[in-house]
Amino acid sequence: MTEELSIAVLEGRAVLSVGGDDARGFLNNLVTAEVAGLADGEARYAALLTPQGKVLFDFFVLCDGERFLIDCAAASIEALLQRLMLYKLRSRVELARETGLAVAAAWEGEPKATADVRVYADPRLPGFGYRLIGPSDKLAAMASAGEAAYERKRIAAGLADAGDIGSGEVFAHEANLDQLHGVSFTKGCYVGQEVVSRMQHRGTARSRMVPVDIAGKTGPGIAVTAGERTIGRVLSVAGNQGLALIRLDRAEAAGAEGHTLMAGAAEISIRRPDWARWTIKGAGDD
Repeated sequence: MTEELSIAVLEGRAVLSVGGDDARGFLNNLVTAEVAGLADGEARYAALLTPQGKVLFDFFVLCDGERFLIDCAAASIEALLQRLMLYKLRSRVELARETGLAVAAAWEGEPKATADVRVYADPRLPGFGYRLIGPSDKLAAMASAGEAAYERKRIAAGLADAGDIGSGEVFAHEANLDQLHGVSFTKGCYVGQEVVSRMQHRGTARSRMVPVDIAGKTGPGIAVTAGERTIGRVLSVAGNQGLALIRLDRAEAAGAEGHTLMAGAAEISIRRPDWARWTIKGAGDD
């Protein structure tokens, strides 16, 4: 049976525009991904980090002609705008919140772009689906699914969202930006670049955001334990699947010791998604 195209408006997302003569270099010197070479209609997944290498904001950067559109979490768009303004200095850059634009996600097919609706493949994971940016009323008219359906799909694929990542809490590797095309290891400097490079070359990312299967009831913020030891916490839950931030070395040790992973009263097990290059015994890597 062939699935039909599904489109869901993402109410938790908003759009910021970056224009002006210096927009391309301005963004490329700040964010983790290479955006200087983007052609019209191309997008990258990226983040803005603290100087210590922790993720302040993660977002999508779409080249829209002479400007860039940033698809980001609505809850943090004002903070992101203020942070970009701090870096603006004398750059010829224009920053604005695009209140008339909204974001949608599409899967099981490719939606058609129009004169005022931009469509691009989700840059994190080939085949995962598409994202749309356009007028709120136009996207609402195109919608055929609810945001909850997209959340279930996202969590099942092991893709963290801004709500999972938070602000200033985790390193880029812990949020899997290195696995999901969100970091360039070949371009020039950007904020937090030294820390990201050091973790990459030394292989010191001990914690990862991982998909988990859940048997029982749990919720975001619940500690993940193995015996008496805390090894992480739950981030998101959708039915019997979720995302958790886990110390992989401690999870391996727990498996070797025969401990069951628990999140409150729920038993959980880690799944290693096909896209992940990290390994862990007990998650299909034995």
